[in-house]
Amino acid sequence: MVRERNELGEHLGVEIVGMTAADLVNREAADDCRAMLERHGVVVYRGAHLDDAQLLTLSRALGHVVVPPVTDSGDIPEVATITMDPAKSRLAAVRKGNFLWHIDGTHDEQPQKATLLTAWAVDPAGGDTEFATTYAAYDALPDDDKATIDDLRVVHRFSRPMRITFPGATPEQRAAWNRVPERVHPLVWRRKDGRRSLVIGATADEIVGWSENAGRALLDRLDGWATQPRFTYRHRWREGDLVVWDNTGMLHRALPFEPTSPRVLHRTTLVGEEPVTGRVA
Repeated sequence: MVRERNELGEHLGVEIVGMTAADLVNREAADDCRAMLERHGVVVYRGAHLDDAQLLTLSRALGHVVVPPVTDSGDIPEVATITMDPAKSRLAAVRKGNFLWHIDGTHDEQPQKATLLTAWAVDPAGGDTEFATTYAAYDALPDDDKATIDDLRVVHRFSRPMRITFPGATPEQRAAWNRVPERVHPLVWRRKDGRRSLVIGATADEIVGWSENAGRALLDRLDGWATQPRFTYRHRWREGDLVVWDNTGMLHRALPFEPTSPRVLHRTTLVGEEPVTGRVA
């Protein structure tokens, strides 16, 4: 098969067709992926069909791999199983929170650098994944909005998306969510390379020093701004697809699907390399 490279959206996304799993497990492929990730934010390899060992090899070539505290993918602890079927994953019940726009690891000082997700089984009835670039969304903001948010800091809580997703949670469930430490991040992430992005999404719970209503209104407005169609890409999964994305400059969410869905994805994540840094006073 001839390799093809197709841009997917106005501001994000590139699709690579014709690369096999064997093509992807070498240093040259990893270097190419890293360059595309920096430029496009989301890299799609159609029909690559990586097994878990190959997924881990590519992940290690791209960075340090996170070992999740709970995993269901056999002998490779770095690989997580993403499903809503409780027979296949002990974390199936909390995956519903993935239906909200979010950035992974906002309760950490350094959110995960990137995520690799490969499709083992897909569901024609649902389960697409959407991405929204917070780099382009920040760049396109009016100057008045940039001035307003320049010095703001936001409290991120794991409990917020859980409260939205499970409004009837028990006190024990709420206590467990609250045990995840909260983290305060600048609203605008200033990168070492000069780029800026918005640190927003479902975990953004309040703005430091603002009233609850005013802070919520601004955060909701920024979420709506960043997830406009011009800043987003919707991935329609096919079996064997591999998608890699820059978690630090990208909101993402899964579109809803049922617990009985056959959808099963395997995931690795890369350790964060840069703390969220705001404007230096």
